[in-house]
Amino acid sequence: QVQLVESGGGLVQAGGSLRLSCAASGIILGVETMAWYRQAPGNQRELVARMTEGGAINYVDAVKGRFTISRDNAKNMVFLQMKSLKPEDTAVYYCKFEEVEVGAGVDAMDFWGKGTLVTVSS
Repeated sequence: QVQLVESGGGLVQAGGSLRLSCAASGIILGVETMAWYRQAPGNQRELVARMTEGGAINYVDAVKGRFTISRDNAKNMVFLQMKSLKPEDTAVYYCKFEEVEVGAGVDAMDFWGKGTLVTVSS
């Protein structure tokens, strides 16, 4: 069974930086898309950034120019470098692996981590 564990969250002042990491355990043959989502209190979970195996990257407009997603396919990890943080970035951040190949003859599946809290103080 594949499990994702996020790390790197915490409390930071506005204008500061954090780097989130997401590590996967279990048998993984390939991951089509690695992504970061976030959910602020009272809000729906939203996509922050996603990166395909081929290198295509998308960001939500609110983080463009401030956040950078990257991935290490050999280690099955995804990262989110966050700079110039704002109080409105406060949320629980989740990583998601989409279309994960776990074995021959097994349909690709999606997996979520349990989240890491990022709090940005003003």
